[in-house]
Amino acid sequence: MKLGARILKTGVAISLALFLANLLELPSPVFAGVAAIFAIQPSIYRSYITLLEQVYGNLVGATIAVIFVLTIGSNYLTIGLAAILAIVLMLKLKLDNPVPLTLVTIIIIMDSHTTDFLSFASLRFLTILLGIFSAFIVNLIFLPPKYEVRLFKSIHEVSEEVVRWIRVSIRHASDHVSVKEDIDRLDEKLIKVDQWYSFYKEERSYTKKQQYVKARKLVLYRQMIATSKKSLDVLKRLHRFENELTELPEQFHMMVQERLESLASYHEQLYMKYVGKLRPEHSESSGVDASIKRHEVMAIFVKEINIALEAEDRDFSVYHLMHVLSAMVDYEEQLEHLDLLIIAYLNYHSDEVDVELENLV
Repeated sequence: MKLGARILKTGVAISLALFLANLLELPSPVFAGVAAIFAIQPSIYRSYITLLEQVYGNLVGATIAVIFVLTIGSNYLTIGLAAILAIVLMLKLKLDNPVPLTLVTIIIIMDSHTTDFLSFASLRFLTILLGIFSAFIVNLIFLPPKYEVRLFKSIHEVSEEVVRWIRVSIRHASDHVSVKEDIDRLDEKLIKVDQWYSFYKEERSYTKKQQYVKARKLVLYRQMIATSKKSLDVLKRLHRFENELTELPEQFHMMVQERLESLASYHEQLYMKYVGKLRPEHSESSGVDASIKRHEVMAIFVKEINIALEAEDRDFSVYHLMHVLSAMVDYEEQLEHLDLLIIAYLNYHSDEVDVELENLV
């Protein structure tokens, strides 16, 4: 298991919260450490949003707790009722995230057996806030990772694996169980890719130029993700209809294999183009030639359908083949759209590509 930045930040935030609580001689400093755990976030922007939400949420929780204790007292039943009211109110205010810490605040405030309740409640509320602010300080001190680099790396890694499996699968050289396991793993990787995209999207840009470049990059990376998902869809179809594809007529099978190989190479070259290792105008698999090849595939497909319909005893599954071909067409269209976006981006921002990205391809 790797020691990630968030694990390290959580430990530092807990230590800082406990240290400050002891330094200020607040009662029950452990509650500051608990609050710090809830407030740690992967980015400065999310940390700021969490800070506001947690402060609002704990104000709500502390207010409800104080009102309940001063009016109907504190016992197991009233604490539960206060928690229910707090959850309902927080959901109405659309403050879902701070609900757990709000409930912690209610419990530690209402679990009071002192005569000076208001002073006790105030100190515990301040202890919780200290933990939240400690986590925010740690998030500010620890520089967030370069989410663009992580995003591009994760997209590129997924695409490389999918393309490798497509090349093996179309030659019927893949192990069925291994492909199934890797498809499930790649689905999980794409979920992580979406998370990196969200983190990158939330990063703040402080100048008009940065905002403009960032907006174009977001469109570009969103299309990269969509293209990777389409390539995985092709792999899933090849895997699902593996047996049916082995029964294809030789000529048609070679045509599909050649087309998939061309699309796989096209996909790889697009990443090289984006990082500046290929000229922007280079695009061997798009344009007029690609359209001709696509029409050739469809023409042979129609021809084979007619042959299959005339020869009733021939083992040729048109229905299953249509699934594979439709996925290929979708994949090709996404690649061509990504190519256009990369060309448009490089025409205006060729000097904005990070050197770290170039080293990943």
